[in-house]
Amino acid sequence: MKIRPLLRYTHLIYRSYSTSKRFPLVRAIESNALDSFRSDQPSPIILRNCFGSIPAIPKWFIPSKDGSSSPALNLPYLEQHGTTIVPLELTRLRSSSRGAPQVSTFESFEAPFSLFLSFISTSRDPSTRLYLAQCSLDDLPTQLRADLQTPDLISQAGKGDIYASSLWLGRPPTRTPLHRDPNPNLFVQLAGQKVVRLMTPDIGRQVYERARAGRGHANMRGEEMMAGEEMERLEEAVWGDGVEAEECGWEARLGGGDGLYIPLGWWHSVRGIGKGVTGSVNWWFR
Repeated sequence: MKIRPLLRYTHLIYRSYSTSKRFPLVRAIESNALDSFRSDQPSPIILRNCFGSIPAIPKWFIPSKDGSSSPALNLPYLEQHGTTIVPLELTRLRSSSRGAPQVSTFESFEAPFSLFLSFISTSRDPSTRLYLAQCSLDDLPTQLRADLQTPDLISQAGKGDIYASSLWLGRPPTRTPLHRDPNPNLFVQLAGQKVVRLMTPDIGRQVYERARAGRGHANMRGEEMMAGEEMERLEEAVWGDGVEAEECGWEARLGGGDGLYIPLGWWHSVRGIGKGVTGSVNWWFR
């Protein structure tokens, strides 16, 4: 399967600009500069087109026939593992008085992988979204786990100890609210497009605490962070670009085969964009 032309085309679409003056682009390095990468990097770095050899990219995804960045899932291959139980998030939307979509209900549950695959292949209702979120690679069948081999970069750049790993699959728009991780994070985009906004530990904490109004930390993907007024305040703090916004950070725009290194303690929020499906995997390591 010819995946490289698709990846290059996707990069031409977005790699040269940010969507916000508040969030300039994260510095990117190409695959021929990986020898200079170390896990103690003080700032995020985009690893551009460095992970196209991950087996899941050609096995799990089918590029669109017109060469655009709108991949589809390879259902015959993935449906072989339909009985696998995976974590899912169901979001139903309603329109506000201003016409913008808002979260009406949010529910997380576990179900067979086949339910997710059926929804992705048949549902055309934009008000209902189903997202396979934060699925541990350890819970996947052996064959699928083998398709997501841990990149050599992790052992070369750090001690090679994996703290945890997760798979993310869905149809845009998808989102992960502002949070920070307990370990350095290597985030790899398998297919589709995602935008990540990042803030330093100090600025991110200020933005988070202000939006949370002193309520302390919450479950990153719990209902209080994924629905309601509190979610909207946090989303506006990170993704709103009004002239009154003061806090700044960095933005990374990723396509299939790209990676993003997120240092320990850096706050970040993620959005899936574009058409087709979006797939990502990440490893927290030390």
